Amino acid sequence: MKLVGLLKAIRACPSIREITGPLQSRTFKHDFVPRDPNAKPKRFKYPQLYDPYGPRPAPSNKIVQLAEQIAALPPEERRQIGPTLAERLMHPKLQPIATEGMDLGSQGGAASGATKVEEKKEKTAFDVKLEKFDAAAKIKVIKEVRAFTNLGLKEAKDLVEKAPVLLKQGITKEEANDIIEKVKAAGGVAIME
Repeated sequence: MKLVGLLKAIRACPSIREITGPLQSRTFKHDFVPRDPNAKPKRFKYPQLYDPYGPRPAPSNKIVQLAEQIAALPPEERRQIGPTLAERLMHPKLQPIATEGMDLGSQGGAASGATKVEEKKEKTAFDVKLEKFDAAAKIKVIKEVRAFTNLGLKEAKDLVEKAPVLLKQGITKEEANDIIEKVKAAGGVAIME
């Protein structure tokens, strides 16, 4: 019974859509003021320098005197201030950032020249590559490969059959020469890269 009364009350009250028409439905916004189409946008004054921490207090007289003394120093002594303070305050040394593989634009030319000089220095890490082996000595070569690579029998056999293939990477020159000699004694040919 109550439901029927509620439905009759809802039907009896005309809606906004019926009053304004089907396509002109608008809700009343009491704080809406239409913008003048000819009005220029407001220009706000922004500070020249944005400081997220807010205004800072003025430096003390001691700091001002220290800054004046530093400004009065000759350039050679001014250059020594940074390293001396870092040492005195025990700041860690800044490590250079590796730029390998980055495109640095015009700086890249100068940087690449420096890396070429570094490449001429003696290599410390070497790779050993198995070039070929005698078919009769295949089993001996597989045994030697297993000895220094810690591979299983099947993995070592597959590796040897893929020759030419890298056997070991990033080892010292002595280790590389030792491996080459062992492979040569077993009947294979290995080279150092």
